[in-house]
Amino acid sequence: MPPQKLYAGAKLRETRNQLGLTQKDFATKLGVSLPYLNQMENNNRPLSTAVVLALAREFGMDVTELSAGDSERLVSDLREAFADPLFGKTTPALPDLRLVGANAPGFARAFLDLHRAYRQAQEQLASLDEALGREDTTLRLSPWEEVRDFFHYCDNYIDPVDRAAEHFAAQGRDALSLATEALARRKITLRYSSGRILRHLDHDTNTLEISAKATRATQAFQMLHQVALLTQNDLLEATLDLARFQSDESRAIAKIGLANYFAGAALMPYRRFQEAASATRHDLEALADQFGASIEQVAHRLSTLQRPGLKGVPFFFVRVDQAGTITKRHSATRLQFARFGGACPLWNVHRAFETPGRFLRQLAETPDGVRYFCLALAVTKGGGAFHAPVRRYAIGLGCEIDHAGALVYADGMDLGREASFEPIGISCRICERDTCHQRSVPPLERRLKVDHDFRELLPYRIE
Repeated sequence: MPPQKLYAGAKLRETRNQLGLTQKDFATKLGVSLPYLNQMENNNRPLSTAVVLALAREFGMDVTELSAGDSERLVSDLREAFADPLFGKTTPALPDLRLVGANAPGFARAFLDLHRAYRQAQEQLASLDEALGREDTTLRLSPWEEVRDFFHYCDNYIDPVDRAAEHFAAQGRDALSLATEALARRKITLRYSSGRILRHLDHDTNTLEISAKATRATQAFQMLHQVALLTQNDLLEATLDLARFQSDESRAIAKIGLANYFAGAALMPYRRFQEAASATRHDLEALADQFGASIEQVAHRLSTLQRPGLKGVPFFFVRVDQAGTITKRHSATRLQFARFGGACPLWNVHRAFETPGRFLRQLAETPDGVRYFCLALAVTKGGGAFHAPVRRYAIGLGCEIDHAGALVYADGMDLGREASFEPIGISCRICERDTCHQRSVPPLERRLKVDHDFRELLPYRIE
């Protein structure tokens, strides 16, 4: 198979603009002609090997950043948006969507924002009686969705916050001790309580209340979260300024996310954690024990190891509830998650609820032919009392099959056998498999044929 051509015009233009160079100066530094650079920036020609090497040599660029990961995310999101019946038969062809994702990512994101606003408007109209009872019925993007997209398109890696957390943890002691000392320096008294409050800082008494029922990992995480708010506020606010969120609610939610990011990165400092992950072959239990973290915290942290020049294995990470709703998602791989509706039911993360506490392994293949190793685990969090509610969810972690050898969980699996890979998709509307026994709705870009005298698994045939 010939090597895949690399089209990265948008990334090339972005790099040039960040450097403040004209096309002529940029072409000179890359050793190409001005017309050739213009063609590459407009994706009329692929990047040559000489240009890729020049980018690394002249500007220290991590050439892995030229991959089409961000473009593929946009294409996946656009296909889901166009699955909306609103568009009827006007759905653009997949090659057209790929052109938009590669050449006009800003336009693609603006379109997705517009579609989300439309969906929210429809949901508000569906519950008009409730909406009329509120004074403010202004339509706007969901703050939660806006924040989730912010982290999604940052590859779930925030470099300044990650490095600040690594610097904080560089003193060498365990995270709980570091957090306790940081609070003591600010004359904050730590108190453990048996109530339902997980964390509460009383500014009047300078007392931080932490749940005594929480696990040690959760206690350390919550204390580090508070440390981030107290000691890194300027950094968090500067990061929020750059993000330019559309509402105060979005900004407030994002600040929680950034403080959580600091807490996870301080609990598991980048370089030390990456070295340990490689040494243990990404054994979640061993890493959780070594860093005093929970398995979910470890899995989430593995998905953030995207520091330029020091990247770890590119993982996807997801958390779903028992209804199949995705409550956390991130992908540094080509696998993208459904933004609207549930994920593919054939994915092992849904089966994890059947065997709580047990790791499930799966070799899977998506309709685009990409193969993955998938790991899933059901997690239960008790409330600390008989009548307290119990939270149940499943986490999924995985990577493309080329990286499976770096995971201890892949030992003993037949990675080279064709029949070992189960067919999965993203969501039914954009999955083109015509023989899936779990299909709930027809695929978006295929015609249907209905024969009243013939029936297989589905009441229609996909042409």
